[in-house]
Amino acid sequence: MPLLINGERVDLAQPTGDMIRAYPHLEEKAKLLRSQPAQIVEPKGLLYVQQREFAVTTPEDGSVSILGSDDATTCHIVVLRHTGSGATCLTHCDGSDTEAEVSLIMSSVKAFSDSIGYGRLEVHLVGGFNDDRQLSQKLTNQLLRAFDLQTDDVHLVTFCVTELNDREEKDIHFPIIYGVAVNVKTAEIFPATFPEKGPDENLRSAHILTGATLTNIYDAKMEQLHIGPYFWRPFPHVDFWLEQDDKEILQNLSTSPLAEPPHFVSHIRSTLTFLKEHPFPSRSLFPDRKPRIYKKNAEGLWEQVCSDKI
Repeated sequence: MPLLINGERVDLAQPTGDMIRAYPHLEEKAKLLRSQPAQIVEPKGLLYVQQREFAVTTPEDGSVSILGSDDATTCHIVVLRHTGSGATCLTHCDGSDTEAEVSLIMSSVKAFSDSIGYGRLEVHLVGGFNDDRQLSQKLTNQLLRAFDLQTDDVHLVTFCVTELNDREEKDIHFPIIYGVAVNVKTAEIFPATFPEKGPDENLRSAHILTGATLTNIYDAKMEQLHIGPYFWRPFPHVDFWLEQDDKEILQNLSTSPLAEPPHFVSHIRSTLTFLKEHPFPSRSLFPDRKPRIYKKNAEGLWEQVCSDKI
């Protein structure tokens, strides 16, 4: 069955503006979400999800209570939750292969929910803005279509994307919300920022920059974060990019140069430096072809564990 709003199938032939007007409660909910100040989420109990990553867990998880992601400009953050099992998935989509990504997160949530005889699948979409290249609008449409293609009913509950997440300042458009978190135990979704984006932030960013497909980073049954093993070829022209000034990096390596958060360029430089230091990750990072595995310690922070202890 298709994508539903208030139990009705969404007419995807109409422009999203018409859809918003047909369901004014979506706009009201988006307005409420936009009005909340971004909460600073500390690392304790947090699982941070980078672009082209996803994680799914349940309220029974003793290690992770918050899933979150930020730094989304044209990207969208997707939260999919089953109201019966409480299984919750968060992913950060950039439009690279939306249909396959939606199928993947659907199956990941259903794996925790199919044995539950009640409840429904609810989706929350946040991110994007009225960017010049209309990449946000394209991704919004791709996500709506992809959820509409699913065999299961999916109920659209939050729709704070593109025109509903846009602000204008001196003729320049920006997203209002750059990041969100979801409390897995209470189902609350709120605007958020994250001082800590680890572990292995540069490694995970390098995986994205070298063309990763959507990757599941969490084993909820074992309550373990799994990073890698990741493999890539030497990054082309890495020295050239590292020699460029901030403006060139911003113009050429961002989908929305005017709307990026202030740390975008330093983040890209750090990732490029990492790629230069590790041109062959099979030798320097994953010689044993095993993932880096982390568990939360007594303080609620990620701590690497040896694979032979698992």
